[in-house]
Amino acid sequence: MRREGEKMTHVAVKNGNLDGALRKFKQKVARDGIPSEVKKREAYDKPGIKRREAKKAGIKNSRKREKNNRD
Repeated sequence: MRREGEKMTHVAVKNGNLDGALRKFKQKVARDGIPSEVKKREAYDKPGIKRREAKKAGIKNSRKREKNNRD
């Protein structure tokens, strides 16, 4: 299912430290946004629900920005 040009995440295991390599792998995967993408694609959302969630997120972000600008 990979698209052309996309590469898989690689992590080198140094000195047999598998725990450290696993931690780095999880960090790289999280930074790429893979878990959130999987969660988003788990179920179909109707267009109205997507709009509602986007509006909620916009309101939340604007309140957060407003709060930070008060200082």
